[in-house]
Amino acid sequence: MTRAPRHWLFKSEPDVFSIQDLAAAAKKTTAWDGVRNYQARNLLRDDIAVGDHVLYYHSRVEPIGVAGLARVTRAGYADPTQFDAASEYHDAKADPAAPRWICVDIQWQRTFGAVVSLATLKATPALRDMMVVQRGARLSVQPVTAAEFAAVLELAAT
Repeated sequence: MTRAPRHWLFKSEPDVFSIQDLAAAAKKTTAWDGVRNYQARNLLRDDIAVGDHVLYYHSRVEPIGVAGLARVTRAGYADPTQFDAASEYHDAKADPAAPRWICVDIQWQRTFGAVVSLATLKATPALRDMMVVQRGARLSVQPVTAAEFAAVLELAAT
């Protein structure tokens, strides 16, 4: 039995890896690696599946907000950066037999004409419960309801 695709928001700093970088990547696909938060890791490992939809969110830049769309093309697997001593995401305690950190692969779908800013998200009544608009919600991987996803797409079209 297959399940309906779920919806997620993935945060990235555009100077590290922007939606434009994803669109320019080989096959417009990349590993979403380097996540070092256990709650986000658990979502990547246990909940995110092939075919799920991703709101690609630019953080720490003006305007902060949703810059485009991606889709999950590979479910959770061991994040190779945890084993790479040269990587900033290296984890000396990570064990290849029982990996500590997980990544997924995502593929670019669309870049919005303009970023749907955090201010716009906060001002939209349909998004008042969306995790990203909540004070202190810093998680880099967040669940999004189907209604919230649709509302963001509607904002991106205006």
